[in-house]
Parts: sequence; C-alpha cells; structure tokens
Amino acid sequence: MEMSHKVTNWLLFAAISVIWGSSFILMKAGMTALSAYQVAALRMFSGGLVLLPLAVQKLGGVPREKMGLIILSGFIGSFFPAFLFCIAETRIDSSLAGILNALTPVFTILIGAVFFNIRVSPKKILGVVIGFTGLSLLFLSKGNISWKDFSYASLVLIATICYGLNVNLVSRYLTGVGAVTIASFAFAFLLLPSAAVLTYTGFFSLDLAATPVLKATGAAILLGVLGTALASIFFYMLVKKAGTLFSSLVTYGIPFVAIGWGLIFGESINSLQVVCLGIILVGVFIVSRKQ
Repeated sequence: MEMSHKVTNWLLFAAISVIWGSSFILMKAGMTALSAYQVAALRMFSGGLVLLPLAVQKLGGVPREKMGLIILSGFIGSFFPAFLFCIAETRIDSSLAGILNALTPVFTILIGAVFFNIRVSPKKILGVVIGFTGLSLLFLSKGNISWKDFSYASLVLIATICYGLNVNLVSRYLTGVGAVTIASFAFAFLLLPSAAVLTYTGFFSLDLAATPVLKATGAAILLGVLGTALASIFFYMLVKKAGTLFSSLVTYGIPFVAIGWGLIFGESINSLQVVCLGIILVGVFIVSRKQ
C-alpha cells in the first residue's frame, strides 16, 4: 500500500512537471496566429470555464469577508502573470522563460522576509544570493543581449514576483479556505475580464475556421485546460498526499521540460545556460529546504 502511495505521488509529480513545463512552448504555439493578449486571455477564460462547476459546488464554503482576497489572489497569482509571460515570449525563447520561472521560490522567500516579517535563516539568505547569482550569469551567457531582450525577460521576473506575493498572501490571509476553493473561485471571477480582453482585441472577429487561427486557438485552450485548471488540481492533490516540501520540488522538473520542448522546436541553448540553470536550482534547493 505504501509503495502504491509513493508511485501515485511520483506520477502526479511527473504529470505536473510535464504539463507546466510544456506551457511555455504552448504559449509560443498560440502566438503563431494570435496576439500575446489573446493567448493569455484564452488561457484564463478556458481555465475558468473548466473550474466553474467546482466554484458553484463550493459556493457555500467561502467566507464573504475573504472573497475580495480570493479575487485579488486570482489577479496576482494567475491573470497578470499569464499576460506577462506571453508578452515576454514575443521576444525571448520559451526555454529561457522556463528557466527564469524556477526563481519563484526565491522570490517567495524574499517577499515573505521583506513585506511579511517572516524570519529567514542565514542558509535561506545564501540560497537567495546563489539564485540571483545564477540569474545574473544567465543574462551574461546570452552574449550580446540587448536592452530590449533584457526588458522582456524582466517581465518573466515580474511574473515570478507576482507568484511569490500571491503565495505569501494566501498563506497569511487565506489559511482557512481550501486550496481548490481558492483556485476555482479565483478563476471564475477571471472569466469576465478575460472575455473583455478577447472582445477588445478583436478575437471574435477573426476567422476562427482558418487553420492557423484554429491551431493557435487550440494551443491556447489546451494551455488553459491542462496548464492551468488540471495542473492546479493535480498540484493541490500532490500537496495533500505528499506535503508541501515534496510538492515544491516540481520547480526542478519544469525548466528541464521547457528546455526539452525548446530544443525540439529549434530554440538554442548553450552549455553555460545549463550551468546557470544548475546554479539557480541549487539556490532554489537551499531556499526550499526545511529549517
């Protein structure tokens, strides 16, 4: 029975790593015929539709005084990062976006220490320093990187800061609300703004039967259904079954999947960038360890 339990945990771990690691290349696929704003909005809208039945089911279990925070969590933890990632990937490779995403635990600790008065051990401070050292070397490894490239890569960093802020908000103010409840309600409230963005950007005026648009739309919807809704449910299942420490290790699998897809689709990555990824992950490992 114990072995079966471990196998289930590792299967969930692998599924989440593959799904979230594939999300970066799906963004690229969506933007072959759609704008970055349309891909991000479709991702949020399709994810919200899938989670809407769960939101209706759990309607009575949400304290009214927490509703505003749940909506804020949806915008900070999902809506804004979705747009930041897509806009960034109009200029940078999906594999680079996947590597930068690995800094999320580092920013979680940093924001917790600075804004939430969370005590941080010297080892975790060392992990933050190592993570940022890897980040700095990663930018240098790009060689003749332009300011425009750097500014677009910085959008991914802002997205990971949003993730870190959201984790701290949820852990501080929403401890009494179930994780699946938070996710389903947050995405249900994102349906309207996502539909508004799709309307404003002219998505519904496109020839949706045209093959390029159809393929791009399918990639964006797959991103929402798998990369947002299903992966979130899997992740919460993993947290419940295996605990937060084991679940946080998903951070290590995501960039390697992202790099793999990038190489398959012709993106280039050099050995120095792989070394930088290793340095970042060492920092993440130190930050993620228990005291």
